[in-house]
Amino acid sequence: MAPMSDHEIKDDLPSNFIRSIIDRNLNENLYQNKKWIGSPGGASHHANAPLDSAKIRTRFPPEPNGYLHIGHAKSIFLNFGLARDYKGACHLRFDDTNPEKEDEEYVRSIIDNVQWLGFDWKFKDEDNLYYASSYFSFMHEAALSLIQSGDAYVDQQTADEIRENRGTLTAAGKNSPYRQQTVDENLTLFAAMKSGKQPDGAMVLRAKIDMASPNINMRDPAIYRIKHAEHHRTGNDWCIYPMYTFAHPIEDALEGITHSICTLEFEDQRPFYDWLLTKLKNNGLLTDPLPKQHEFARLNLTYVVLSKRRLIELVTNQHVSGWDDPRMPTLVGAKRRGYTPAGFKLFTDRIGVSKADSWIDYVTLEDAMREVLNTSCDRRVAVLDPIKLVISNYAEDQVEDCFAPNHPQDESRGKRVIKLTRELWIERQDFMIEPEKKYFRLYPGNQVRLRYGYVVNCTGYDVDKKGQVTTVYCEYLPDTKSGSAGADSVKVKGNIHWVSCKHAVEAKVNLYDRLFKVEHPGANSESYLDDINESSLTSITVQLEENLVNIKPMDQFQFERHGYFICDPDSSSKNIIMNRTVTLRDNWK
Repeated sequence: MAPMSDHEIKDDLPSNFIRSIIDRNLNENLYQNKKWIGSPGGASHHANAPLDSAKIRTRFPPEPNGYLHIGHAKSIFLNFGLARDYKGACHLRFDDTNPEKEDEEYVRSIIDNVQWLGFDWKFKDEDNLYYASSYFSFMHEAALSLIQSGDAYVDQQTADEIRENRGTLTAAGKNSPYRQQTVDENLTLFAAMKSGKQPDGAMVLRAKIDMASPNINMRDPAIYRIKHAEHHRTGNDWCIYPMYTFAHPIEDALEGITHSICTLEFEDQRPFYDWLLTKLKNNGLLTDPLPKQHEFARLNLTYVVLSKRRLIELVTNQHVSGWDDPRMPTLVGAKRRGYTPAGFKLFTDRIGVSKADSWIDYVTLEDAMREVLNTSCDRRVAVLDPIKLVISNYAEDQVEDCFAPNHPQDESRGKRVIKLTRELWIERQDFMIEPEKKYFRLYPGNQVRLRYGYVVNCTGYDVDKKGQVTTVYCEYLPDTKSGSAGADSVKVKGNIHWVSCKHAVEAKVNLYDRLFKVEHPGANSESYLDDINESSLTSITVQLEENLVNIKPMDQFQFERHGYFICDPDSSSKNIIMNRTVTLRDNWK
């Protein structure tokens, strides 16, 4: 049997059409002669470089103009995961070609998010963290090259005129009156654009392709515009900036990217991507093999909005507390809510990678988080809506140890002690004066087990002036303690949890739910804001078992019967704040 080639992968890795493309490319030795000197550059930069030791190169190229969201997690796992599985490199590149909206705050957040999900951008001795703004000089050189080869011209039409002359899906566009300028005229005008003396919008540099193309993106697209704005990295060095569709293919080529993976809305841009790189190769600025663009379906998730404009509006108009509000679909919000990298990995594996757009039910994400948290989280007891239970025949000064497993499916995690005393906190829903049918918890005359403790018999209750139950009374059966020889001597159907009033720890709990109450916010209303779920946050005061007295920010537990909770970053020993990550089961269906 012939040995496996370096790029063959294990059968248990998820299969998708992009992996099939990569397998085919590697089997055809498409990249066997690709050179890489260790840093980005054009043809001359890599001319004497050794062969690239990375089998493939992918990239994750966010624009630093906002916080990453759940949809970006899918792209991160895809691009970094492919590079890892194929013994390649994945670059983190900041696509910072628009100076008006970009900020170092977003750069830092994106770096933190990628690392939080478990990835870095190192490959052997390479540190593949890049900025598109580092390539501005090359992009300017590329623009000059296109002018000199007759493939670009400076257009002085207004934006409205350009838009009007572009045509429609059924009608061809009209050539600009400036399209037939000479190379020297275009070089002079492009220099005027760069001089800083021209106002924004006075001129644009356009590729000269085909104004009658059935693909509107090929009708002489703009590739450079004037923009007098300070850039977060280059300051005021430039007053002309490349358009994204021009910059992105060049960035990929300079970095030796083999597979430029993007979402389906860029499919119509692929012809220009290929046109541009081929022209620059013919002009001697780039060399084979050129990058290839491949598109996959973006994440469409019910009950959320992922539009950056809408997310900004939610924050700016204070519908949420900030970018890291646990109801937001941002990764910083997800982290604060208690969602985990392992949960996102399971989620992205389950939804897969396809060419067809589809909607993913939010419950799929929640189920992935539940599955991961069920394994990783130790158990604790919390009473969220407390009323007092008094054990009348238990001595006032008596304290007894009860033993609870830290994880019922993992004995190796051991047990913890919970103190039993005369007065306990129990859930309000665990007592009814007049029980419903098949109600097996406390009511007058009924017996239940105190979880990890004794069987008790309900003997009475107190109510306040409004008829609300304030205190429940019971008597315990001394020989029925869990774990003792008499534990099974009395059979009961109900089992309730509790914490000692004397030893309990008071805390604030934020019960987070979905920010929107409909699957597709805005689809059947005047505004998506009309569909905000007014009950998406409820804050309550609760009682926790004593073992949580020293809980630290970001510690995470399952509260028995209630779900998974995480200690908020703003929590302290004197002000414990817990956020509900997800309930034990879906409450929406």
